[in-house]
Amino acid sequence: MKTELILATLEAKHPGEKEFLQAVKEVLLSIESVYNQHPEFEKAKIIERLVEPDRIFTFRVPWVNDKGDIEVNLGYRVQFNNAIGPYKGGIRFHASVNLSSLKFLGFEQTFKNALTTLPMGGGKGGSDFSPSGRSNGEIMRFCQAFMLELWRNIGPDTDVPAGDIGVGGREVGYMYGMYKKLARENTGTFTGKGMEFGGSILRPEATGYGALYFVHQMLEKHGIDIKGKTVAISGFGNVAWGAAEKATQLGAKVVTISGPDGYVYDPDGISGKKIEYMLELRNSGNDIVQPYVDEFPGAVFYPGKRPWEQKVDIALPCAIQNELNEEDARKLIQNKTLCVAEVSNMGCTAEAVDLFVEHKILFGPGKAVNAGGVATSGLEMTQNAMHIAWTAQEVDAKLHQIMTAIHAQCVEYGTQGDYVNYVKGANIAGFMKVARAMMAQGVI
Repeated sequence: MKTELILATLEAKHPGEKEFLQAVKEVLLSIESVYNQHPEFEKAKIIERLVEPDRIFTFRVPWVNDKGDIEVNLGYRVQFNNAIGPYKGGIRFHASVNLSSLKFLGFEQTFKNALTTLPMGGGKGGSDFSPSGRSNGEIMRFCQAFMLELWRNIGPDTDVPAGDIGVGGREVGYMYGMYKKLARENTGTFTGKGMEFGGSILRPEATGYGALYFVHQMLEKHGIDIKGKTVAISGFGNVAWGAAEKATQLGAKVVTISGPDGYVYDPDGISGKKIEYMLELRNSGNDIVQPYVDEFPGAVFYPGKRPWEQKVDIALPCAIQNELNEEDARKLIQNKTLCVAEVSNMGCTAEAVDLFVEHKILFGPGKAVNAGGVATSGLEMTQNAMHIAWTAQEVDAKLHQIMTAIHAQCVEYGTQGDYVNYVKGANIAGFMKVARAMMAQGVI
């Protein structure tokens, strides 16, 4: 495989799409040696086909705000690859959403979904609309307008969207309601739905829970006990909340959360009612964490800073892509951090990841660590198709089993002496499954 040539060709076709190109480069470098052992992949141009999405829908979303003024946003759905199942991936509403970020997320999702052992392809969608500061009525009207354009291109066996940044249970409910009205069918077309209309128990917590199951196994594999370890978490939404809750249950102590305004350091540990308060912060609609220190005066707020400067045993980026950079990585290595795991998608820059691997820090890539969210979405799809609902214990047991299987795949393909390169392991395991499926289905 001529990695540099493929990347150069891709950059010429899609200039400026830095997140997408970063994600492709990471995967190609990881799988190069294995790919070269399969000349049939080269002949079938698997990589050239795999790095381009099957199709992209781009559309305008006109809607009316509370003042009666018309606003216009852009909407997208990237259907990346459906070799192993219907397209599956979240919808993101945030001012930063663009085609590059959604293509990167759809590309990552393809391999992440392959790792889950469930039959799901990769996709992603969203809009540059931000729900922050909007009324419920405005959010409902926007969601309905968004779905009015997209509904014909999704379905339970075609493309199954879910929530993501800016899209929680409320937004999923509004979009699913509109889809149901237009399609005139009640099916498992969305995941992350409310419990009253087909949602799955544990879905809000699943990404954070699954991440900690994975981290626990990473540490266990290397003879380290998670009990008593200190944990730095970024973000304060559903993902960070689930991670904080499960880390505490496993006996670790979470000492940070963060927002765009800075981070909170709580030396006493963020547990119990403090974790519940994270949900209050999120539900307030204000994207700030500073009020935490007013509620819990033992904590300290560091404005404009990131939590990676604190001396901790485990670092878990839970907010957004590339939130942990090379400088942050050097601080964590200097502080002898044992483990870093991306609970957000591509939470670390490429330079940071290279440093962690070079210094043999245990590092878990997002496509493996945070797969518990989409895995539980897959379990929601199964429950919808069977017209049943599992208990929390059943869902949790299946989630634990899936994360164990993902960890085993990473170890199988990523073991290098006494160190497991989880980046390489996850990329190779996910790629091999998708590539074999594409080979079996011909040139389509």
